Amino acid sequence: MKNVRDPIKMLEKVKRNQFKKMFILLMAMNPIVSGCWDRVEINDLAIVTAAAIDKKDNNQIELSLQVFIPKSMGSGGGQGGPSQGGGVATTLVRTEIGSNISDALSKLQSKIPRKIFWGHCKVIIFGEQLAKEGIQEQLDFLLRDPQPRERANVYVSEGKAKPILESEPPLESYSAKVLKELSELHIGMLVPLQKLDEMLTGKPQGAALPFIKILPPEKGEKNLQGIPYIVGTAVFKKDKMTGTMTEKETRGLLWLRDEMESYTVSIKPKGVKGEISLSPVSAQIKIIPQIINDKWKLLVKVNTEGSVIQNETNLNLSNPNSIKVAEEAYKKGIEKRILLAFRQTQQKKADILGLGKEFYRKYPNQFNKVESQWNEVFAKMEVEIDVNANIRRQGYINKPAGLSENEVKDK
Repeated sequence: MKNVRDPIKMLEKVKRNQFKKMFILLMAMNPIVSGCWDRVEINDLAIVTAAAIDKKDNNQIELSLQVFIPKSMGSGGGQGGPSQGGGVATTLVRTEIGSNISDALSKLQSKIPRKIFWGHCKVIIFGEQLAKEGIQEQLDFLLRDPQPRERANVYVSEGKAKPILESEPPLESYSAKVLKELSELHIGMLVPLQKLDEMLTGKPQGAALPFIKILPPEKGEKNLQGIPYIVGTAVFKKDKMTGTMTEKETRGLLWLRDEMESYTVSIKPKGVKGEISLSPVSAQIKIIPQIINDKWKLLVKVNTEGSVIQNETNLNLSNPNSIKVAEEAYKKGIEKRILLAFRQTQQKKADILGLGKEFYRKYPNQFNKVESQWNEVFAKMEVEIDVNANIRRQGYINKPAGLSENEVKDK
């Protein structure tokens, strides 16, 4: 009997060990299985599409959030705002005042029945007064808190920022989408939150942001039916706005930053009546820092190709001589735009191009000696612009439309 019971005991022991292993395995898997215990359903979120931050009295700020309305998608509101046939609005704007963003945000949360979620916030707008007094404290929250996206685009508004969120553009469903689409078209500068931080913490500590305002509504449209658009660039020295650049100056700035895309150049060839409009097909910009005989100098090399989209002159662009005349005017036009933008940044003594970083990389010892006076060095810097401009495409027709053979000239 002893020999019979021993195998049974051994089998029972094996079963007990297997049970223990299964129990340990189940306990180990328990945290994984229950990992969603603190999840928040999307139906419980107030999804922020844009944020506006304005300065108020007594050193307080006004935080305005543009929040998406989910039920609008099922009510036909996704095709436009209230201005389009009385449709359902796709967003709402809520505002609160606080000593800082986190204080105002906590007050806002008490008025919104869903948990505020910044994960889809693609637009952040600073009001003009706040930008002039400094945005460092606001940046600290936006970069420290895990929810705001570092890829969200940052803007400065003319006047208060809140009306930008309240506007109801007739073409897009909400105002933040208008700004996002314009930025992706490179109408002006495109500056994500992370890039802004890099600008302000870099060697020059200068930055530039798109400057926006509201285009007034057309006759017969509602007061809120204005369209936000980019009118130029706000220039920052450290974290404070020191001035603005016009749309024309901003275009030169885009050349210097190698961010030219959707942009038309109109040129006036010498000795010819009318203009030729070109759309740059490609552009490569090379910035070369130089120190020659203790003089700080910048060499800008531009290699660009343009395509003719309109010819108001009587030049026959199929003729090589006419092309050379147009290319020379193209070259001079680019040089003028770049020089205008560069001189404007020098006058404001704000290195928004990040040239200090480029000089530091190439001449670290020399830069360290002048770092504390860099803005003065930058303001006196010489610039040389070397442009190689070519016209590769003349469009579907070579000769100017609507002119007879006798009226067309070969330069």
